[in-house]
Amino acid sequence: MAVWKEVTPETLQQANAFELIGKDWMLITAQKQDALNTMTASWGGLGVMWGKNVAYVVIRPQRYTKEFVDASETFSLTFFEEGFREKLSYLGTVSGRDEDKIKKSALTVVKEETAPYFQEGKLVLFCKKLYTQQINPENFLDKHLEQKWYPQKDYHTLYIAEIIKALQKQ
Repeated sequence: MAVWKEVTPETLQQANAFELIGKDWMLITAQKQDALNTMTASWGGLGVMWGKNVAYVVIRPQRYTKEFVDASETFSLTFFEEGFREKLSYLGTVSGRDEDKIKKSALTVVKEETAPYFQEGKLVLFCKKLYTQQINPENFLDKHLEQKWYPQKDYHTLYIAEIIKALQKQ
């Protein structure tokens, strides 16, 4: 059975952000009081900002998880093996406002002091929010991006967060 090991962001074995985020997807999970919610995301990145190892994610205003991320100082990013694609797709299309989608997904929530995450993952990044800003349509240099991705004018909020802890399955 695989065990979790704490690692530094610089030593991550599966740290190709293009594959982890864009191809494999991730769950953004946060807690608000005694409740938690998660959503699937395929946009974001990993890097260095303000001298810190960071992750950045974007969340649309209508997403229920946004309320949880906004209410919390921290959130987690959980990455999975390919076999979890169907569950991630489900968690990305059903709202936690409408049903207990985490329970229906049959994923195991681990309540960590920093932020909740999922036992079935292969990598977890615990993130502390540093900066947030709504995407401003006036700042698009390529107007086709706005037309393509924001026909409803539901601009994402950008979160830049310090990676304060990383766990990787061994």
